[in-house]
Amino acid sequence: MADETTATPATPAAAAPHSTGGPSSGPRGPRPGGPGAGGPGGRKFFRRKKVCKFCTEKIDAIPYRDVRLLQGFVAERGKIVPRRLTGVCTTHQRQLSVAIKQARNIALLPFAARF
Repeated sequence: MADETTATPATPAAAAPHSTGGPSSGPRGPRPGGPGAGGPGGRKFFRRKKVCKFCTEKIDAIPYRDVRLLQGFVAERGKIVPRRLTGVCTTHQRQLSVAIKQARNIALLPFAARF
């Protein structure tokens, strides 16, 4: 009981409101989804396998005139989104990049974003 009533002085680094360290330097400790995830108390994150949109819909050729379809695979700044983010298979990603480039050349899609 005597040990509980006596308070130990806090260190000055722990009392500082703004620390420059990473996520583990905060007053609550490391986050459960951070670099040590999967341990006791950590959240298990299940990542669904991305499936190619063109394979599931059985689209063989990607039309360069379909601007609405192509805009989903072009980032806001005008870059082609990589397949690890979109989930498109390798063959369709190649066809997609060719179709985007053709649409850019005939001015259906912009080369870059407007500022």
